[in-house]
Amino acid sequence: MSRVVVIGGGIGGLAVAARLARFRHEVVLVERAPRLGGKVGVLQRDGFTFDTGPSLVTLPATLRDLFFKTGRQPLEDVLTLRPLDVLAHYRFPDGTEMDVPNRGVGSIAEAFQQALGGHAGDDWRRFHDGAEHVWETVRTPFVESPLDGAGTLLKLARQRPRDVLRVRPWQTLRNVGRSAFADDRQRLFLDRYATYTGSDPRRAPAVLQVIPYVEHTFGGWYADGGLRRIVDVIADRARQRGADLRTDSEVVRVTTSADGTVDGVVLHDETHIATDIVVSDVDASALYGALLPTCREKQRLQRVQPSLSGFVLLLALRGTTPDLRHHTVLFGADYDAEMDAVFGEQARPPDDPTIYVSCAPDAAPAGHEAWFVLVNAPRHGTGPGCVDWDQPGLAASYTERLVDLLAARGLDVRDRIMFAEHRSPADLERATASPGGAIYGGSSNSRRAAFLRPANRSPVPGLYLVGGSAHPGGGLPMVLMSAAITAEMIGRAR
Repeated sequence: MSRVVVIGGGIGGLAVAARLARFRHEVVLVERAPRLGGKVGVLQRDGFTFDTGPSLVTLPATLRDLFFKTGRQPLEDVLTLRPLDVLAHYRFPDGTEMDVPNRGVGSIAEAFQQALGGHAGDDWRRFHDGAEHVWETVRTPFVESPLDGAGTLLKLARQRPRDVLRVRPWQTLRNVGRSAFADDRQRLFLDRYATYTGSDPRRAPAVLQVIPYVEHTFGGWYADGGLRRIVDVIADRARQRGADLRTDSEVVRVTTSADGTVDGVVLHDETHIATDIVVSDVDASALYGALLPTCREKQRLQRVQPSLSGFVLLLALRGTTPDLRHHTVLFGADYDAEMDAVFGEQARPPDDPTIYVSCAPDAAPAGHEAWFVLVNAPRHGTGPGCVDWDQPGLAASYTERLVDLLAARGLDVRDRIMFAEHRSPADLERATASPGGAIYGGSSNSRRAAFLRPANRSPVPGLYLVGGSAHPGGGLPMVLMSAAITAEMIGRAR
């Protein structure tokens, strides 16, 4: 049994704390904020409740596995997950609209055929079949296992060269769309999945084609009471297993012994907690840049472009919207211009962004709606590729811009707003300590991005990483997988 300190109480930190406590390690989790959850946040006001992070669950088996491996009580006893009827409603730049059903590839292909015509249905089936082969190839060696740098790919190339051809490591997600689809609208549909990793489809690797495959195969799910409930049930499980979860406890330094091995953490009040192992659930650039600046990993991370951020509106609306789906995606006219604004050296708030709207069924008083509205945004800062979101009036004026764009795209709520709040990338940075408000840590904006992502085992003995900025990446399923990988590593090492 080892003493373990987990830094950060996001989903990754809570999940690894529960797993390690189940292994009978002595676990203390310290979170700088007054409440647990990290980016899975919540705002409650005047009877309205807004999830301020993820809005659906994919790959629910990752949650079920966590509960199966940490106790007898299954997930279903503490959390109700309901499949969505429709994954999302899409509106394309030419005005074409379609629902993407939550009933598997056959229904989705049929929806594409009806909405787009031509060969759209058959094209989607062929794409889905190809993405399935890619998922089968990468799932075990790349996603569910520790990553040994580019050596993992070289080993696969020697053992199964045909599988490497399927992954197409020399191509981008945009290349995949161009070869798979004749219709520009389907290409645009695929492009959007790059943002699930905070990336630009023109530079993100072709392997990201597995994201829509996973979503469409395993479905999209909503947690009764909002996704914040996931934080609550994992935290309860960690406590049941004996983990000590502390909030308002900011770590300012990771300490090492004379031989370079981790031996503790220092809190903001100068309290030193001695430990054998540290697991970091904070952004890797913050870990290596502030908490352990002597580690050379900081230089390695500088080679990775940070992920995009997001600008969020929380709208409390009187009345209801006919036929509104749980999720709605409204594309702007020029996706490349949007990506240039978000990732360019001269970054700026996109003038005509893709708008994502989530309206949960149980988040507002009867007869009203609570909308979570999100657009891609450049991260906060003053250097190249950043926008100073704290400029006076910028966030307020951009809020007005987005409300007007909603109206222009068929969702005019200007006379229904009871209150509106915004969350800029600067606000996200302050709330979660993610540098610049980058949602996913590093982006996938290079063919080598997966191999540059921080490993779960740090070069510093006794230091491990979980969470969206570490392997295998961001998003609830990946973060839960990272917790499983890290806990297994520590279990084997001790």
